[in-house]
Amino acid sequence: MNVNSTSVSVVAHPAAAALLTRLRDKQTATEEFRQRLSALTLLLVAEALRDATTVPDPVETPLGRAEGLRLEPLPAIVPVLRAGLGMLDATLRLVPGAPVGFIGMRRIEASGGSGHNGISHECYLESLPGVMEGAPVLLMDPMLATGGSAQAAIRVLRAAGVGPITMVCVLAAPEGVASMQRTAPDVRIVTAAVDSRLDERAFIVPGLGDAGDRLYGSA
Repeated sequence: MNVNSTSVSVVAHPAAAALLTRLRDKQTATEEFRQRLSALTLLLVAEALRDATTVPDPVETPLGRAEGLRLEPLPAIVPVLRAGLGMLDATLRLVPGAPVGFIGMRRIEASGGSGHNGISHECYLESLPGVMEGAPVLLMDPMLATGGSAQAAIRVLRAAGVGPITMVCVLAAPEGVASMQRTAPDVRIVTAAVDSRLDERAFIVPGLGDAGDRLYGSA
């Protein structure tokens, strides 16, 4: 699999690497984990918006006229619950006027299933603002593991008639990237790293553990 494909952008920035290191560290406590995730999200979203559409927006400074720009259309921000919520506030700092939607995904492990092939995902919440129709979307989830929850969320978004979708995640597994490139090749992936593999429980290795548990102090 070629992770250097145009559909995958790995943010190779020293600050991103340092933040990711602290997120990986099992000694990093909940408060610091939240802070580091928020800071890393800013870098990831800045990359995700690199090719965003803009229109002229001239303003008057205290000393004269400046030719400025504004994002138009604004992207909708859709975190996947629950871990994606940890990326929402940072994204809103960059695009404070953006509409926000929510998709809740439940991971289901089939009894007697072996490996990550026995895992499926069920949508239990769909809350999407009407202004999202035709608009670009930033789909936020810290982990892209098997790709199952991302693909299920993408199906929900497409059914709602949204525009181009960018998946923003902290970490991705090669298996998840490959699955996304097969099933949703038009969805761009922006991540801080593509790790080694998935383990038998479909957790990313070396990864950072369960992002939701670490965000909300239940690890």
